[in-house]
Amino acid sequence: MRSPATDPDVTAVMLGFVRALRAAGLPADTARAQAFLRALGTLDVTDATDAYWAGRLTLCAGAADLPAYDACFAYYFAGAPRRHPVPPGPMEAVRAPMWRPEAPKGPPPAREEAEQASAASDVDVLRAKDLATLDPAERAEVARLLALLATRREQRRTHRMTPAARGRLDYARTIRATLRSGGEPVRLLHRSRTTRPRRVVLLIDVSGSMAPYADALLRLAHAVTRGDIRNTETFSVGTRLTRLTSALRNRHADAAMAAAGAAIPDWSGGTRLGAELKEFLDLHGQRGMARGALVVVASDGWERGDAALLGDQMARLARLAHRVIWANPHKAQPGYAPLAAGMAAALPHVDDFVSGHSLGALEELATAVTGARTGIGGAYA
Repeated sequence: MRSPATDPDVTAVMLGFVRALRAAGLPADTARAQAFLRALGTLDVTDATDAYWAGRLTLCAGAADLPAYDACFAYYFAGAPRRHPVPPGPMEAVRAPMWRPEAPKGPPPAREEAEQASAASDVDVLRAKDLATLDPAERAEVARLLALLATRREQRRTHRMTPAARGRLDYARTIRATLRSGGEPVRLLHRSRTTRPRRVVLLIDVSGSMAPYADALLRLAHAVTRGDIRNTETFSVGTRLTRLTSALRNRHADAAMAAAGAAIPDWSGGTRLGAELKEFLDLHGQRGMARGALVVVASDGWERGDAALLGDQMARLARLAHRVIWANPHKAQPGYAPLAAGMAAALPHVDDFVSGHSLGALEELATAVTGARTGIGGAYA
């Protein structure tokens, strides 16, 4: 048996599994990946149990990582979730042609090819379905896919300058270096602007009319938070404004959802968007949280309070924020028009008006939010 460190086919599969774990939020960094490959070099890589324990002991930081690790392992190597904490049986039961070095090269068997095509087709159908029409099994699958959403925040240039190998000529540093050398000419020194991710603020409506979509939107907020913990803020809005940032910083989606659910006191209640937005701007936004940020408001626009107040606060938000995105799940319905008083008052101050009604729409929303390539890891699609 060849070691995975010397077999490029096995190494590629193993590193793909490591990347999948990273997308799921596990701390599978380069050092852990190298330890994983070294461990596999002493084991039988065609045995699922050996591979499972090698990854579990090297790629997980603690007990909190185990549920996500088990789910990723089962899906990556078997194509479907399993309930067994340790995959039973030999590796021949789980994609043996991808693993065994002695497996003949060439196209996969017709049965396996059909199974892969069927799985991809099922995901494509699920991506297009309205979240309000999903059955419990489909909702669980959407939750699982959103937990694997990889969001890489695009960097923006700031006005702060830093020494660099190339860029603008740094006259001050160049002159100081020349003086230190007694006036002898030295190499020219340069500087360039630093980069940092743009802050993202999400305001998610958890009122009764948004109940079919609120859970998926909060899971999307968790994925965005996981992509950049320090520059993401999330609030729920309804009859009360609730800051959920701390709850959503948990790496694991289900634990984060449980913490967020416990923190929200007005789930499936009414809607006072204007008053809640004013409270956000008074307490957080005006003081800096919304300044230059990309702000996402996810709501159907049903306002039980004063729609004029909502319009005024949206105008105020638009002046502070870099960009305002409004996600309304009803926008995808045929013949939709923004007739709700709150939506009509807010729309003139919105830069992008999107739907967010399905898994595919949420992926597009995540792309708009991060400004970078966003999607579910290839091992999971």
